[in-house]
Amino acid sequence: MNEVVGNVLRFGVLASSIVILVGTALLVANSGFSGISGALTYNPNQIPHGTFDVSLSGLVKGLTGFQPYSLIELGVIILLATPVSRVLISVFLFAVEGDRVYAYITAIVLALLLFSILLTPFIGVFNA
Repeated sequence: MNEVVGNVLRFGVLASSIVILVGTALLVANSGFSGISGALTYNPNQIPHGTFDVSLSGLVKGLTGFQPYSLIELGVIILLATPVSRVLISVFLFAVEGDRVYAYITAIVLALLLFSILLTPFIGVFNA
């Protein structure tokens, strides 16, 4: 079980790193090192990526157009999904081993994770 979970974490971090590196390399190739300096320096009055659409449809549109910021965003999403997939796989591994108590506890943790990621943005109290 530890080997499977460890491999999931390794693969997720590796895949995320590769996607982010490809996006960063594409950003440097498109704008050069001088153009990328605006994205690396913090200016509270300016958004470094301009009017980049961060919605799901914008992400899909950006990925089909091979946009650098969309690739970087996908890499971050993969990185965030890695521990969630680890919990999901742990539920199944505990169930296969016949350890119902840990399977139920892990399923509750998974439900809480998914609730906090997917549903809290739509609850008015949580919008800042």
